[in-house]
Amino acid sequence: MSVIVTVRIKADANKLETWAAANKDSLHQIREKAKNHGAIAHRFYSDGNGNVIVIDEWPDRESFQAFFSESQADVGPLMAAASAQGEPEVSFLRELQTGDAYGWGA
Repeated sequence: MSVIVTVRIKADANKLETWAAANKDSLHQIREKAKNHGAIAHRFYSDGNGNVIVIDEWPDRESFQAFFSESQADVGPLMAAASAQGEPEVSFLRELQTGDAYGWGA
């Protein structure tokens, strides 16, 4: 069963979007590397309070960790451009089988 991975980091969402618009090739390379490690889905979000949150779906925790370890040099410029502060807070979520799933191909 897949896992949802959340990554929360203090960062400037507007700067991240500006960098992303100017560096589409870099983002494409990161995305392809993630897909090669098994990434199922990926999105960036802002909570409006100075935090950027990444929400991904991966086949398992180990696939994400392998990608994350291997991709630090690729992700670093993105985080620097977004004025990221501190270490990211990474969480792994296991879907509970409650019988009321909706959306995302349920």
